[in-house]
Amino acid sequence: MKAKIWAALLAVYLVWGSTYLAIRFVIETLPPFLSAGLRFVVSGVILLIWRSLAGDALPTGRQWRSAAVVGLLLLLGGNGLVSWAEQTVPSGVAALIIGAVPMFLVIADAFRPNGNKPTLRVLFGLLIGFTGIYLLVGPSAFSDGMSLNPFGVAALLVASLLWAMGSIYSKTADLPKTALMATGAQMLTGGLVLLLVSASCENWEAFRFDQVSETSWLALAYLIVFGSMIGFASYAWLLQNAPIPLVATYAYVNPLVAVCLGHGFAQEPLTSRILSASAIIIGSIVFMNSAKKIPN
Repeated sequence: MKAKIWAALLAVYLVWGSTYLAIRFVIETLPPFLSAGLRFVVSGVILLIWRSLAGDALPTGRQWRSAAVVGLLLLLGGNGLVSWAEQTVPSGVAALIIGAVPMFLVIADAFRPNGNKPTLRVLFGLLIGFTGIYLLVGPSAFSDGMSLNPFGVAALLVASLLWAMGSIYSKTADLPKTALMATGAQMLTGGLVLLLVSASCENWEAFRFDQVSETSWLALAYLIVFGSMIGFASYAWLLQNAPIPLVATYAYVNPLVAVCLGHGFAQEPLTSRILSASAIIIGSIVFMNSAKKIPN
């Protein structure tokens, strides 16, 4: 079990860290809610068919309702708002702001029935991590003259809150027993709602599919295969098999991956301040996890 937990964590760390840059490339020529809806509907259908053919039972009516709630919170509220925000906020900065998720996760988990109460060590580790995140995004944003769109920042903070709520709800919700079947149901329901939001809110009069670039299509394919089917499935499995504070550490590593990729492929800044903050964030992960035993 320990090896599986760390393998799933590694997938979430690396794959999801890269999705911020992929989203940036997708929304260059595809509307954000449309692209997110296509991503999750396709991924959800593939997972549901695959697991059904493998012998997994299809969700019951109650499980579909639970999956829909999780899908709305995680996919519409979480990924959908991130895609929308990246129209005005750089991908690396978006990943850094989503670093607020661990605090929301730990607090939400503490308040749910029979939830895990954070120890002083975990709280202190979170404080260290957020200090690094503040050093990374706060001073560099202002001193380097980077102007962050307030609506984009607000959308990312709301996305963090909704993602945390969906993650905690899924911990005890009546979902299919297998993580992949549950993930497929969540993706399909959340993706369909994203397409409805796109149809009602996005400017379809000015959009044409023949104007979508090859880069956007390739980035969308990457998000479907790696970001959704591998990354999201790993995350869903972790929520059911690993402690919430440990799962929450992905939000510390993802910004580092996103910042490095943003610098390498989109010329986003990578300064000594960013490197110093990165060391603080990694240190907080080691500090929190060194006292937490993972079940074998």
